[in-house]
Amino acid sequence: MKNLVEKIKNKKRLNYDESLGLYELDLYTLGALANERRVELHGNKVFYNLNRHINPSNLCADTCKFCAFSAHRKNENSYTLSFDEIMQIAQNAQEGGADEVHIVSAHNPFIKPDETFGIFRAIKEKFPSLHIKAMTAAEIDFMSRKFNLSYEQVIERMCESGVDSMPGGGAEIFDESVREQLCAGKVSSENWLKIHSLWHQKGRQSNATMLFGHIESRANRIDHMLRLRGLQDESLGRNNGGKFNAFIPLVYQTQNNYLEGITPLSSEEYLKTIAIARLVLDNIAHIKAYWATSTLGLAMVAQDFGSDDIDGTIGHERIQSAAGAKSKTGKEQSEFIELIETSGKRAVRRDSLYNEIA
Repeated sequence: MKNLVEKIKNKKRLNYDESLGLYELDLYTLGALANERRVELHGNKVFYNLNRHINPSNLCADTCKFCAFSAHRKNENSYTLSFDEIMQIAQNAQEGGADEVHIVSAHNPFIKPDETFGIFRAIKEKFPSLHIKAMTAAEIDFMSRKFNLSYEQVIERMCESGVDSMPGGGAEIFDESVREQLCAGKVSSENWLKIHSLWHQKGRQSNATMLFGHIESRANRIDHMLRLRGLQDESLGRNNGGKFNAFIPLVYQTQNNYLEGITPLSSEEYLKTIAIARLVLDNIAHIKAYWATSTLGLAMVAQDFGSDDIDGTIGHERIQSAAGAKSKTGKEQSEFIELIETSGKRAVRRDSLYNEIA
């Protein structure tokens, strides 16, 4: 382990075996190494933004075993927001000071592409200052297959209709044997990476996620991170501005889904994974401790273990809260600032592409 620690201190890139070996370090040694790297990159800043999640529908053609959000046509709890309802949410978001609307939906086969892109276009035309982060790679893949469109065609229409950046959802765990158990029929890992590569080729930015704490192994997590690192190398090599902004490890939520007997992830395992992400993903600038899946308290602790971001105020969150996360009503900016500053760090409000606002 001494050689591994020395390699990290000398800023040498870690291979698969070395990355996996990081889990064998004790939590505080690992945290100290990750925090040192974090401080080198971001000082004592903790980033957050003012955003509003919009989930247009939970009616879904897929049946991912980990998901508590999706519903099917005969489910009395299914919903689909109208155009006017979505526009009202966007208006409320702007009036409330939000910089971003984060629009992620289920794979609703009854919503046509023109409707989806029409919503983006209408929001951008009426609220041009709002950054639209929309459509996961899984949604793009579903739209492509359902409506006989190429990935390139979907991405071109996203750009034309005002989508500014892509969220990182749908990545889950890249190992296909795990995906077969979790989300058979959903976008493959290869195609998830291809879609983000195509988006980056447009000079656009996106995020990347990893869902962990379910049936995956530590080795699966490292494989996932290294595939992201490889794509980021390719994207940065184009020097056109296209890239991953942030890596977001999402904690699996245990309630109201079809996975049984899963022990909730420990805080130590979460913090270790955050720290390892900071050390392994040497070419992705930001590691986000997404408070909606980890709790805000643990997300703040993660700022001493390599993370530099806690995400945003959210406003109203449906996906994680459906599975038991305490994130349904969002948070106030004042709560973020108080927590960050009382921890001895500097609260920095950012926009969706990490330009500092205040």
